Amino acid sequence: MRENVILQCTECKRRNYTATRDKRKKPDRLELKKYCRFDRKHTIHRETR
Repeated sequence: MRENVILQCTECKRRNYTATRDKRKKPDRLELKKYCRFDRKHTIHRETR
C-alpha cells in the first residue's frame, strides 16, 4: 500500500511537494533533491510527519 507524503525544503522550511512511497519497502523518511522556487535552486527535500 502506497502512502502520500509531503516534502519540506531543508533550507527555507516550506512544504513544496507531495510524493508517494511504499511503507513496507522504505520504512525510513523519504529524501529527494528537488527544485525550491523560493530559494531558486535545487535543495534536499525531506518527508514531514
